[in-house]
Amino acid sequence: MDNVSTKPIQVVAVTGGKGGVGKTNVSVNLGLALTNIGRRVTLLDADLGLANIDILLGLKPRHTLKDVLDATCSMRDVVINGPSDLKIVPAASGLQEMVKLGATEHAGLISAFSEIAHNMDVLLIDTAAGISDDVVNFLCAAQEVVVVVCNEPTSITDAYALIKIINQQHDITRVRVVANMVRNNEDGRSVFVKLRNVTDRFLDIALLYAGCIPHDEQLRRAVQKQRAVCDIYPASKSALAFRQLASEVDSWPIPTVPTGHLEFFVERLVAEQQLH
Repeated sequence: MDNVSTKPIQVVAVTGGKGGVGKTNVSVNLGLALTNIGRRVTLLDADLGLANIDILLGLKPRHTLKDVLDATCSMRDVVINGPSDLKIVPAASGLQEMVKLGATEHAGLISAFSEIAHNMDVLLIDTAAGISDDVVNFLCAAQEVVVVVCNEPTSITDAYALIKIINQQHDITRVRVVANMVRNNEDGRSVFVKLRNVTDRFLDIALLYAGCIPHDEQLRRAVQKQRAVCDIYPASKSALAFRQLASEVDSWPIPTVPTGHLEFFVERLVAEQQLH
């Protein structure tokens, strides 16, 4: 294998504990902002039951990961191009079958992901809402977990419940937080502090502030037009915040050990699922 295909890939999972916190919007626009600073980004829609990245961007995928598992197409056939050359792997609602993967499918999935690894610097995973096994498995397989929270008691409570599970049952000791739909930076920081106050009291975990995304009418307008705000309104408040978030993510260290390769992400994902 050449150096290009074996270099570490940054694997970042974006999650939220509950629905309605804007997690998919954060994933899509963070992905776009990273491509705009020259990173080659693949966004995996890991919401297995309610795939919505394609809807958010007005795309119509012909194939999904399920087709790869069924050996009816290759991973290259599944990947679709979003704006700014953001690569998207659409979800398949039948992907729960991964839990029952045999050795052959397991090997097939690893080689399928390896097929696209040489085209990638960052793999972003947009998880489903909630704290199901599917969600937890993806979080355990990623190197960085980003939890999106809003300034609502239910959002903070649900984020805490998710962090508690991955910390106490899966030994994840670092989580990064993005405060979404806030009024300003102070508001964003205060949402983070509310969550950290609880995690500091009850959990042994490092909670790190990744930044915030402000309430923005133009983001709402972009959603209605099935476009990403970074693409259609690049000068908007939220697009600026996504660019700042991308710069923050880009500064995170990438592991130089083999777990940075995509094969190992899939190995860990499948191993987690076989534990259940």
